[in-house]
Amino acid sequence: MSDVEDFTEEAGLFYERLGLSRTAGRVVGHLLVADDDGADAPGLCAQLSVAKSSMSVALRQLDQAGMVDRFRRRGERRDRYRLTEDVFGRAFRAKMAELDAFQELAAHGLAAVGDDPRRRQRLENMRDMYAFMAERFPALLDEWEATR
Repeated sequence: MSDVEDFTEEAGLFYERLGLSRTAGRVVGHLLVADDDGADAPGLCAQLSVAKSSMSVALRQLDQAGMVDRFRRRGERRDRYRLTEDVFGRAFRAKMAELDAFQELAAHGLAAVGDDPRRRQRLENMRDMYAFMAERFPALLDEWEATR
C-alpha cells in the first residue's frame, strides 16, 4: 500500500470515530490529497475499491453535512466532488451541536440523582464543561475564520 493509500485508510478510521461512515471518511482522506479538480463517483469507487451504492451513501452524507461541493466541468455530464473551502470549520461546527446533547444528558442525570451532592458532582462538572465549550467554541471558530 502506498503512503497516500495508508493516509486514506487512516482518515477513514479517524472520521468514522467522529461519526461519519468509514467510506465517507475515506472519501475525505482521498479528497484531502487529490488535486483541486476533485473526483467523480465512479473514479472514487475505483480508487477506493468501494461499491457504487456505498459511495452514493457516503457522498450524500458528505453533501448533506456541507463537507463537499458538487460541481460539473464544462461539457461533462457527471458530477464531481471536492472538499468545501471551509470543510474543517463546518465539520467542527456540526460536532459542536453534540455539546447540547451532552448538557441534556447531564441534566437528565442530575434529575435522576436528586440532591445528593456526591452523586451530582460528576454530572455538574460534565454539564458545566460542555456549557463552557458550547459558549466559547463559536467565537474561537469565528476568530479562526477571520484569520484565514
